[in-house]
Amino acid sequence: MLLIMIIPIFFSCVTTQQIAASYNSRGITYGQKGDYDQAISEFNRAIEIDPGFAEAYGNRGLSYEKKGQYEEAISDYTRALELDPKLGPVYNNRASAYSHRGQYDEAISDMNKAIEIHPWFAPFYSNRGEAYRKKSDYDRAMSDFNRAIEIDRRVARAYVGRGEVHNDKGGYDQAISDFNKALEINPNFARAFYNRGRCYYFKKEYDKSWKDIKRAQDLGYKIPPEFLEELRKASGRQN
Repeated sequence: MLLIMIIPIFFSCVTTQQIAASYNSRGITYGQKGDYDQAISEFNRAIEIDPGFAEAYGNRGLSYEKKGQYEEAISDYTRALELDPKLGPVYNNRASAYSHRGQYDEAISDMNKAIEIHPWFAPFYSNRGEAYRKKSDYDRAMSDFNRAIEIDRRVARAYVGRGEVHNDKGGYDQAISDFNKALEINPNFARAFYNRGRCYYFKKEYDKSWKDIKRAQDLGYKIPPEFLEELRKASGRQN
């Protein structure tokens, strides 16, 4: 008798959502590498496959924002939130795009929603504080920076933001103390070096100012030309 072995055949059932998620993951990888055009291409594919994929819209919006295309970013963030109103990080990202356009009230409104969803996430308070500071609402800005630091003392941006408020109000020593703390957390924080350099300039400690400004430049920070000119005139040196 001839025995016939029946070999089972397994069929893989991959859903459209899984395929879309794969493109979304690839887009995230490209975005992390700074290849935002390719990232957008991958997110486009994810959205074509699954038009209701909220995270793909949010991620594509972030890629547009990184490219400086704020209108496109806001459009994508808005669509993501229409699909899933509980995406706290997307409110945060849309707030960032609004801030880049000078729409600080809209940014604060979005940060309020992000904080409602994630009330214990320190960076959200720091980001709202920056929007308040840009509106010169220093009391609310200071309150938010303090709250961020209370929640997590490792948020370097909160110390920088608080230092900038002190600087704006003429409290240079307090500002320098905050910038020092930020640099203890992140020794390569170019914005902290720049702002500390400005404080030293106002205190007429020009050698320290130049040292910090040079360090900020080495880290890729774009120093406003008008400030460099003021520092050169005041210090009597070129660099």
